[in-house]
Amino acid sequence: MCDIQGCGHRQSDKPLPTATLEQRRAFLKGLAALPLAVVLADPLLARAAGERTEEVTLALPDGTSAKAHLALPKAEVGKAPAVLLIHEWWGLNDQIKAVAAELAEQGFIALAVDLYGSKPATTRDEAMALMKALNPQQATAALVGWVQWLRQHPAANGRVGTLGWCFGGGWSLNASLATRVDATVIYYGNVTKSAEELATLQSPVLGHFGTLDKNIDAEMVGGFEKSMAAAGKSDLTVHWYVADHAFANPSGARYDEEDAALAWARTLTFLTKYLS
Repeated sequence: MCDIQGCGHRQSDKPLPTATLEQRRAFLKGLAALPLAVVLADPLLARAAGERTEEVTLALPDGTSAKAHLALPKAEVGKAPAVLLIHEWWGLNDQIKAVAAELAEQGFIALAVDLYGSKPATTRDEAMALMKALNPQQATAALVGWVQWLRQHPAANGRVGTLGWCFGGGWSLNASLATRVDATVIYYGNVTKSAEELATLQSPVLGHFGTLDKNIDAEMVGGFEKSMAAAGKSDLTVHWYVADHAFANPSGARYDEEDAALAWARTLTFLTKYLS
């Protein structure tokens, strides 16, 4: 199941996108590309895509350090826009690294952060423990630091967006409140914010939500829209899908292939518009 604290983790009960044996072999050898949904639905392919990222470390003001996985565009034409990816409550797993690799294929510098600093969870209890142990102040400092790191990256054009799912969707918004970014994407994340809390927001926001989600629901999102309006933040785009929470995650039982593909296309269009 999924709730306001996070997402359940079991195989989808719907048909998943698949690749032929030849396509899988070519992808694993780095000789061919596959649609993102196909990669995310296959643990072996997701792992292979994630291994195309590079681990990087950032020193934080309190003396600790943060880790992330970086994916760079293969063929750079001028300076590239950057996207900061924030994982679900599971932690930084192969799926999120694979999304970073796909964004790099689309011409973005993609940085998948690790807010937990530990191996990703594989059960709800493990995920809950990791999430409850998170220090919000340290997480905020890490996200602010990574945004600045991306702005200063020698291959970057200086524009940075944030992108997160569920737990990471809420933190995508939090990061955008803590420091200036140029685009904010939220997949079914907690958006309970007052107008006062939204006063520091400087970016356009894109939100993807499911009408069947019983927690990140119309009441919460409607309240967010009202708070945005009260704060004078008019650049908000909200898309609703006849789907449930975590509809974009092929490893969960609530995956919806059609809606996930549409949301991803809209995300790429939004990031290209505001970061290029």
